[in-house]
Amino acid sequence: MIFKNREEAARLLAARLAAYRGKHPLVLAIPRGAAPMAKILAGELGGEVDVVLVRKLRAPYQPELAIGSVDEEGHVYLGEAFHALGIDDDYVEMEKKLQLESLHRRRAFYTPVHPPISPAGRTVIVLDDGIATGASMTAALRSVRAKKPARLIAAAAVAPEGSLKQIEGLADEVVCLQTPSDFYAVGQFFENFEQVSDEEVIAILSQAEIGRGDSIGR
Repeated sequence: MIFKNREEAARLLAARLAAYRGKHPLVLAIPRGAAPMAKILAGELGGEVDVVLVRKLRAPYQPELAIGSVDEEGHVYLGEAFHALGIDDDYVEMEKKLQLESLHRRRAFYTPVHPPISPAGRTVIVLDDGIATGASMTAALRSVRAKKPARLIAAAAVAPEGSLKQIEGLADEVVCLQTPSDFYAVGQFFENFEQVSDEEVIAILSQAEIGRGDSIGR
């Protein structure tokens, strides 16, 4: 199945997650690609939108290959590629520092328009447009789990079966629209897979904050 765009994928996921409609779930997008999907999903389910910030740790000389990931608190997850490539700890520490700096810049960029929403005691859906190695979703789920949500769901449009198996034990539920055997990259399963900018994410978070304020004020 090829999705027309992220909007179509988000609406299909909303149908799969219909059991949470009216339960005010917190939809946490892994930016930037999942942010437009989170807006739609939260709208369909009657929930709130926020982001969970993680960054992949890149392999030496292969920046597209993830050897692991890091969350805002500096917690590192190292995947199979790290062990297979025999990468030393000094490289990991250097890459972690670079990606943490990027995470902190992004959080500083987003926070003025939308302070983070606590997932404690909430039904939380961690959303990505697709899962490749599973590194980013792993870091995101571990980060959110530490904040004690009542229920934690991982959701994505597409992922290889092996990556889903990696995250099964980290979430109470995993929802993925398709698990193709010929997976090379997330973008191959979308007709339109344009990059999402930080400005677009900020606009989504700003709208969500206005809606949240209106709700609180009523």
